[in-house]
Amino acid sequence: MNKYYLGIDLGSTTSKAVIIDENDVIIGRGITNTRSNYRVAADIAKLEAIYNARFTQLKRLLGDKIETMPEYKKYIEDMESAFQWLQFKARLDNLYKQLKETAKSTFDGDLQAAVINNIDKIIATIEPLIKNDYIRGDLGKKNQFFRDIASEKYNEEVEKLNKDLFDPLMLAFDKSIAPVENEFFEFDFRELLYESMEILNDKYSGLTEMSAEESVHFDMEINLLRGKHKDVSDSLKEHIDFISKMEIKIQSMVGTGYGRALLPFPEESIKSEILCHAFGAHAIFPNTRTVLDIGGQDTKAIQVDSYGLVTSFHMNDRCAAGCGRYLGYIADEMNVSLNELGPLANSATKESNICSTCTVFAGAEIRELLNVGEKREDILAGLHKSIVMRAMSLIARSGGVRNEFTFTGGVARNQAVLKYVTQMIKDNYGDDIVINVHTDSIFMGALGGAMFSRRNIDIDLPANKKKRATA
Repeated sequence: MNKYYLGIDLGSTTSKAVIIDENDVIIGRGITNTRSNYRVAADIAKLEAIYNARFTQLKRLLGDKIETMPEYKKYIEDMESAFQWLQFKARLDNLYKQLKETAKSTFDGDLQAAVINNIDKIIATIEPLIKNDYIRGDLGKKNQFFRDIASEKYNEEVEKLNKDLFDPLMLAFDKSIAPVENEFFEFDFRELLYESMEILNDKYSGLTEMSAEESVHFDMEINLLRGKHKDVSDSLKEHIDFISKMEIKIQSMVGTGYGRALLPFPEESIKSEILCHAFGAHAIFPNTRTVLDIGGQDTKAIQVDSYGLVTSFHMNDRCAAGCGRYLGYIADEMNVSLNELGPLANSATKESNICSTCTVFAGAEIRELLNVGEKREDILAGLHKSIVMRAMSLIARSGGVRNEFTFTGGVARNQAVLKYVTQMIKDNYGDDIVINVHTDSIFMGALGGAMFSRRNIDIDLPANKKKRATA
């Protein structure tokens, strides 16, 4: 029986889980937003990693077919998206029920009836839109969370209604979302896969009726399955039955991250996030000697040796300025999504001068800059640059940059932050510095935890170099 190892990185904004095999190969990844119930967040991330591991095993069972027959690869990608939609729908159904219960317990008379009536209409409107985004779009590949997707679509519909209903409908959502997202849903993997295949059968059934002229203008990837989807789905059923019964036996696990003390793990299975991010970064890029981790709550500059073990570090953990939570606050203040911040900042023609990156004063400073005519894009460029300048100060105090440099954490996905990190590293340490950013940057802490779990190493931070920077 194969042995697998789990790492969970319970961050302040996102919780990640990684499952590796006995060769340190990642077979499963899971991610969710961290909510008030940390244990539920950890359990959901773990379950998502197990589901993802089963899809990985399905692809392994297919072997060369994945590469030589691209219709199989496309079908499995679409099946994963349908699988995610069905999970989302279960939560959306629960949210719908909770919204109506909240309305009944919060409002009376005509207002109660109006709120419930509009909740019915809103859910009826947004459900097919979100389904389409999963089944025919690329929502399943974006790692967006239930709360974010549901609130965005819900808010769009509320804004179209009578202003008198805005506050009651938003209050109903705010009171309903927490109990829904803190509820743990466990699904029958095989059952959900077969439901996913039924959804895809509906999606692809019309392809065979298209004319040759129509198919030229059709999505080429989807067109791979024209006339083949039934053969592909039938050939997968035997494999699906096999992997659904396959035991993903977790031999041992390690927890890390901002909320690691709240994980239901024994003390020996808890590791510092500094150790785990360093070890994970070194596993992906073995020549790494300097690691920058910008997470939700803190920023860490880490120096490592040739084994990926920490030799020194410096961190800012006394406030969230310049971290993921700060960027989330800025996004809310500017009324844009977190994913839009980087592209907007990169479209700037200049960088506004930002006096403070303190979260407490950020809103007032942004409003003042907008009032004097500064463009939103230029303000965001200035904010992103100031964030990276703070990070560079920590790097300098930790020992500077030694080749190679690896950027980890959720903020590594922000293209504007990455641009300024690259620019400042090269300006301060030379053009020959190798800068590494990976698609799994946000999973580095969880990966390091899984690798510590497999090795069962008893190690801690360098005792005489536990330094903290002030905010």
